[in-house]
Amino acid sequence: MGKEPNTPHPDKNLHPDVFLDPGIKPDEGAMVNITDSHIKSAILRTDLEGYAKPVGSEDEATGLTPVAPKPPQGEVVLEPEAITMQFGGLTAVNEFNLVLEKGQIVALIGPNGAGKTTAFNMITGVYKPTKGRVWFNGKDITDLKPDAITRLGIARTFQNIRLFRDLTVYENVLIGNHLRIRSSFLSATAGLPGYRKEEAHFREKTERLLKRVGLWELRAEKAGSLPYGKQRRLEIARALATEPQILLLDEPAAGMNPKETDDLTEFIREIRDEFNLTIFMIEHHMQVVMGISDKIYVFDYGTTIAEGNAKEIQNNQRVIVAYLGVDEDA
Repeated sequence: MGKEPNTPHPDKNLHPDVFLDPGIKPDEGAMVNITDSHIKSAILRTDLEGYAKPVGSEDEATGLTPVAPKPPQGEVVLEPEAITMQFGGLTAVNEFNLVLEKGQIVALIGPNGAGKTTAFNMITGVYKPTKGRVWFNGKDITDLKPDAITRLGIARTFQNIRLFRDLTVYENVLIGNHLRIRSSFLSATAGLPGYRKEEAHFREKTERLLKRVGLWELRAEKAGSLPYGKQRRLEIARALATEPQILLLDEPAAGMNPKETDDLTEFIREIRDEFNLTIFMIEHHMQVVMGISDKIYVFDYGTTIAEGNAKEIQNNQRVIVAYLGVDEDA
């Protein structure tokens, strides 16, 4: 695997050699098999300035005791509280606690099969937690269906893109708008003035969103014919059409080349600011995670083993063990 050329990093305190695999295809799963040296260079460098010795390097990382969540500093908008998901005798997620503050970009990372998407599915109503509660703006949403949760203001994208491939770019985003429709079925069928006004508003909003994400010129193209990076943007645009407060992104950079990844990183930051969003993402591109996240949670075997900013996570011994393993003979 070749190393990408050095590019300036948003955090001048991080080493310019922070890099990793340029991307994975959606059907390859969560994480490719790469060497220990690549992983160390990507996210777990312990030889950087100020990181000569990892925090807690003298402690053994035994067991998977969940870390205690840090107290919030700002307005809390999403708080899964000790949510657990069991499938028969298998515990996929064990007592996951998250404190997501308004305006943050927060990442959830971890090895393949750690339970990250299961956590997303519990938050968005795809799964009902075996135990625990999910709080959104102080409201218990644990028992709500996915469409009800979306109406409240939580939208998501998926690891494997779920566009209407045979519909146009324009139609895909227009469909996202219809979650907010207020007119009755009868009004829509009869084409009454109230419905026509609402439809005009949705079309104007669709045009505005497509121009914002750079897809307006491709509005008549079938979604399935777009390059992969543009399909990702289209999926995000459709999610934005639902007018979310929180946007959950499941591996948004998967399958992208380095240029697309850089563009996506800046795009996520821009839409956070422009649409007043809070963003929670699963991502394996550590260049994206370390460059954009206000806070990072690390999963291993369904348990949160670390929480902190980029520097803290890069230097956390439990994270190093989770990604690289330990030498039993050491």
